[in-house]
Amino acid sequence: MTVYTRYVALGDSQTEGLGDGDDVNGHRGWADRLAEHLARANPDLLYANLAVRGRLAGQIRSEQLAPALTLRPDLATVMAGMNDLIRPGCEPAAVAEVLEEMYAALTESGAHVVTVTFPDIGKIAPMARPLRPKVLDLNARIRAAAARHGVTVVDTFAMEFVTDARMWGTDRLHASPAGHARIAAAMAHSLGLPGSDDRWMLPFPPLPPAAAWRVAAAELRWFATFAGPWIGRRIRGRSSGDGRTAKRPELTPQAGPATHSSAPGPSAGPGGEEHPCRTVR
Repeated sequence: MTVYTRYVALGDSQTEGLGDGDDVNGHRGWADRLAEHLARANPDLLYANLAVRGRLAGQIRSEQLAPALTLRPDLATVMAGMNDLIRPGCEPAAVAEVLEEMYAALTESGAHVVTVTFPDIGKIAPMARPLRPKVLDLNARIRAAAARHGVTVVDTFAMEFVTDARMWGTDRLHASPAGHARIAAAMAHSLGLPGSDDRWMLPFPPLPPAAAWRVAAAELRWFATFAGPWIGRRIRGRSSGDGRTAKRPELTPQAGPATHSSAPGPSAGPGGEEHPCRTVR
């Protein structure tokens, strides 16, 4: 078994931990949970989390890759691309190119890299069903790029539990605490960490079917509460990550404090966002 000493997480809101905590008390999330598991195998583990909510894949590469390489990780996780896919005009090939550049740079530096495929988001939010072909395309490209660079893939697309409502928070964009725990368990299992197993693959217990009117009401409530404001931010060129930087920019002991910064961070365009899928060189 490999004992990891320097873990760096790159990504967007999922890796930052949204859905598992709050902005007042801090977000835990799957990466923090994975770091806790890693620290059980090596109490001297150092951990950094460079993820910032709202970031596109190109922004993650331009803002997080160089700092990650400077930290010389022996383990890195990369979760990026969904913020790109949900924007009109995005091409999965462009996203995959950015991801592969990160895989290549990190593995060439000596890090073991773990990445993920994305779920069928149309089963999580029915309004997103038209995006299914792009999710399938990007997932195929992620698998191919990972194979070229020896990257470990946590591939859950076909697993039924991934689209269970209990995996996701009320916004249907971020994992719930139970969802973050499952992602961390999947990562730990993929790394063969002591105490990990395949129970993360088990489906949730069945729920009684909901009445049609309740389903319709829930859809309307979700659109008014979450989808509508998200669309409004896009129209205004704003992002949920505007003015935010990484919560844990330096390698510190796993139990060390995270830095929940609200200082303005680097941006790549109006409102801190790149044009969808634009490649930054």
